[in-house]
Amino acid sequence: MDREMSALIEDWPQYLTVAMLVLVRLSGLMVFAPLFSSAAIAPRIKAGFVIAMTVLLAPAVAAVPNARVTLDMRAVLGELGVGLVFGLSLTLLNEALLFAGTLLGMEFSFSLVNLMDPNSMVETPVLGQMLGWLGVLVIIGAGLDRSLLAAVVRSFLTVPVGQAMVQAKTGAALAVMAGGIFLAGLQLAAPVIAAALAVEVTIALVARLSPQLPAMVVSVPLKTMVSYVVLLGSLAVWPGWIEQHFTALLDAAGRLMPHG
Repeated sequence: MDREMSALIEDWPQYLTVAMLVLVRLSGLMVFAPLFSSAAIAPRIKAGFVIAMTVLLAPAVAAVPNARVTLDMRAVLGELGVGLVFGLSLTLLNEALLFAGTLLGMEFSFSLVNLMDPNSMVETPVLGQMLGWLGVLVIIGAGLDRSLLAAVVRSFLTVPVGQAMVQAKTGAALAVMAGGIFLAGLQLAAPVIAAALAVEVTIALVARLSPQLPAMVVSVPLKTMVSYVVLLGSLAVWPGWIEQHFTALLDAAGRLMPHG
């Protein structure tokens, strides 16, 4: 018993160093990752959650082979890089939903209707806010938040603490992934855009045949009504799309983890 106590006292600085590195890696989730970075969660709750995770993970992480238990600038920047890779990769999903909401707002004649986003403190389209909340509900309902935490825990085996290293190619890969925001948003808004375009073309052709038809008066409410119907019909496939892209971004983040 005395030997175990003395060994624990001797290894205490090592456990404390590992806990600090684990804390730095987990902090990236609280800054950028969907749901965890929400301003609706009090900072005290975020801090308590990170500390609790650190206390639970530190003993196991310290026993991982090839762990570099050294608290220096390289280790801190590397752990921060791993957390930011996970957070930045997954926040691209929110940006894609926001871009889709912007495109839909143009079709619904809501392009001038904006709300203050409490997370970014900037004005965002009203439909972008709605789609963002839909994304949060899908993440919670499908248990993707637990999948994210499990992926972060597994990352301590793939990249042991102290072995992470920030690389230039990781930033380039994140920039390429950010370019996919526009394609993903266009995919979500494509059915509504196609339906609105079909209505506009139809009204334009009818107006050519019947010049007495007030095309400008008829087109806006008719286009909005058709867009609503198509949007309600397409919402059935959106949860599956969000879950699939969240998983794809999580896998991409796992491949991009910087390590030496």
